[in-house]
Amino acid sequence: MAIQKIDDIYELLKGNTQKKRLVVAYANDSHSIEAVNKAVEMGLVEATLCGDENEIKKVCAEHGFDISRFKIVHEPVDTKAAAKAVQMVRDKEADFIMKGLVSTDKYMRAILNKDCGLLPPKATLSHVVVMECPNYHKLLVFSDAAIIPAPDFSQKMAIVKYVTQIANALGVQRPKVAMISATEQVLPKVESTTDAAILAKMGERGQLGNIDIDGPLALDVAIDKEAAEIKKIKSPVAGDADCLVFPNIESGNVFYKTNTKLANARQGAILVGATAPSVLSSRGDSVDAKLNSIALAALFAK
Repeated sequence: MAIQKIDDIYELLKGNTQKKRLVVAYANDSHSIEAVNKAVEMGLVEATLCGDENEIKKVCAEHGFDISRFKIVHEPVDTKAAAKAVQMVRDKEADFIMKGLVSTDKYMRAILNKDCGLLPPKATLSHVVVMECPNYHKLLVFSDAAIIPAPDFSQKMAIVKYVTQIANALGVQRPKVAMISATEQVLPKVESTTDAAILAKMGERGQLGNIDIDGPLALDVAIDKEAAEIKKIKSPVAGDADCLVFPNIESGNVFYKTNTKLANARQGAILVGATAPSVLSSRGDSVDAKLNSIALAALFAK
């Protein structure tokens, strides 16, 4: 049965006898340690904190975190801590990675390093969000809101694959994927509509796996049955999408922030496409959002 709420992910992970192993790159900040502490306390993961041991101990003491819950790898330099965390994943000492206080560019550089990173040759790295919105009847999986500015056709194919895999991990056996644009019309001068139409035809022919995919679809048609009926759009996806693929980073990012800031949506987000999932949380993310992302990554990690 498909998972309907983010809290259901927690319950599923608690039942796993083999906990996934998380390593945090430069875990010197209280927000990251607090989220990881909760994840360990809830029995979701085992955790290694890679960073300045003295600073980690100081944060744990100030906030009353039981430091014995963590394995600590001392590395006081942020770039070296990120590289060490990546190497732990490569060496199978950890199943997934999370960004701590290290800056995003340094964290990404460690993951994308051609010689000792986590991204296979010619692979596409993408940011996938799982969102629980009070105004929608099930979880929504969508991409890309943070990594690819303007995905080309091959990258859109990869994103369709990723959102499908995440939906499968959530128990959705045949995900309904909506290729989002500003209109349902196929307009030769609007690339998002032509790409969407081609992908929909490929899906119809079974070239994209066990999914229903349709597009181009405006957002309202993808998630609102009434809007689909008014526009006379007949599709297994319209009004009931499991997954949304946005045409560019602007539309995906605005959707993401509008829902989290104005609609009280809960979310977890991970980077996929590398050999292991990665949590890329920002300093503005709440502890709840970081915890949700850890749970999602643990669910998706091999």
